[in-house]
Amino acid sequence: MKSSAVSTLAAGALVLAVANEVYAQYAPPPPLAPFAGFANEWLRKDDPYMNKWDIGGSIRLRYELRENNLAAPPALDFKKGVDNDNSFFADKLLLRVGYTDKWWSVMVEGRSSSVTGDDRGSAPNIPLGSSPESDGPIDLHQAYVTLGNHKEFPLSLKVGRQELSYGDERIIGAFAWNNIGRVFDGVKLRWQNSWFGVDVFSTRLVVPDDNNFNTSNDYEYFSGAYFNTKKIPKNNTEFYFLARNVSPRAASFDAPFTTPAPYNTSARDTYTIGARFKSATNEWGHFDYTIEGAYQFGDWKRASTGVRPNERDEQRAFAVVANIGYTFPDAYGKPRVALEYAFASGDSDPNDGRHGTFDNLFPTNHKFYGYMDLVSWQNVHDIRAIYQLKPHARVSLALEAHAFWLADAHDRFYNVAGVPRAGAGTTGNAGSGTGYGLNPNYGNFVGSEIDFIAGVALTKYANLECGYGHFFRGDYVKDTFSVAGSQDADWFYTQLLVRF
Repeated sequence: MKSSAVSTLAAGALVLAVANEVYAQYAPPPPLAPFAGFANEWLRKDDPYMNKWDIGGSIRLRYELRENNLAAPPALDFKKGVDNDNSFFADKLLLRVGYTDKWWSVMVEGRSSSVTGDDRGSAPNIPLGSSPESDGPIDLHQAYVTLGNHKEFPLSLKVGRQELSYGDERIIGAFAWNNIGRVFDGVKLRWQNSWFGVDVFSTRLVVPDDNNFNTSNDYEYFSGAYFNTKKIPKNNTEFYFLARNVSPRAASFDAPFTTPAPYNTSARDTYTIGARFKSATNEWGHFDYTIEGAYQFGDWKRASTGVRPNERDEQRAFAVVANIGYTFPDAYGKPRVALEYAFASGDSDPNDGRHGTFDNLFPTNHKFYGYMDLVSWQNVHDIRAIYQLKPHARVSLALEAHAFWLADAHDRFYNVAGVPRAGAGTTGNAGSGTGYGLNPNYGNFVGSEIDFIAGVALTKYANLECGYGHFFRGDYVKDTFSVAGSQDADWFYTQLLVRF
């Protein structure tokens, strides 16, 4: 690390960064006791009727330091001779009011998201001096009405602005790690009985628009059916069918401030069918596992105007992941070790009329493919080793390592948001050694990453976390910048979450 960055990191280590829910893959320290919130505890103390109300919120403060991975535009990642370092402070405030009756409920949640010192304002669609994670001073995060009572009747309806979160969030997640998060405007119908449950929904993605009221994209629809059951012995089983329908007008949707994909994307009509099998708790001894696979079909209009500009390609893509872990219950800290393999297909030929790159849809990728947020579930092989330890009831530790390869060297290297790395300020021609592009002659080993995360429950309402990551560049990155030169990347964060 450069000396200036080391001093910045040391100062940053003293900052208490605050978070709503982090949803990290490792198990963050839980509150020591259930906590309804200060307002709820005070209101419910003497009046049982107030149990119908839910008034509270959270505040999250986070400091991040990144070296050689500015992330936006991703073309600069690992390149020597450019300013691709970044450090910033982010705060996220959520305030909610909810009311629940026997057959209906309502919830309204406001959010303020701001960032100080972020250098990503040079990226496309992000005004200079702004940040892709700034959306203040106040906006509507969620507002919905729910009709139904599953204790009395199997059908319920949820209408309004809402988060969508399913499975491990590899395909659909609230992306709570992000300073803004992700919400949709739409309707969701749920059928639930003792045999199975199924959500059927139709939504539009809400686009962040800094200093303006966020609205959903009129030209992008995300719909589907998500089925779950526990009737397969020793398993929690899920099946899903998802449709993403994006008009050519979606990319020019009238939002002067938008973050990169998946907010502004090329036109497509893609359909995803998949299944997820997860071990039921305590049903396999001290072993646990997760297996998930998805296949996509439909059609896709390439963003590039130089490749078959007036035609759509057939979408034919797939992805799989398998994770197996073992917990040592009698050892100090009850350590868990796990091994995971994740694969997502890439595109072998831009001129063959088929698009083979898996569409990662709307995930929370921060949990899975390295905490440095350099990789998504697209055109990738990822081998991941996990070690988790809980040395105290209030403390959790995690050490993870990844090794990444391109699934197809004829396709690009995609960042955590699904943005293909290309150009790097140059033409990025294949074999030129001057930047990212379609470089089938380069090695397909992207690199490896090691991450260490620590968390502590300070009280029943406050958690503190910090983490460090280092990315060791592989042959693909070295070949990409064989002329300008490349270097490894570092990342550090510290964060504090307070619920009230």
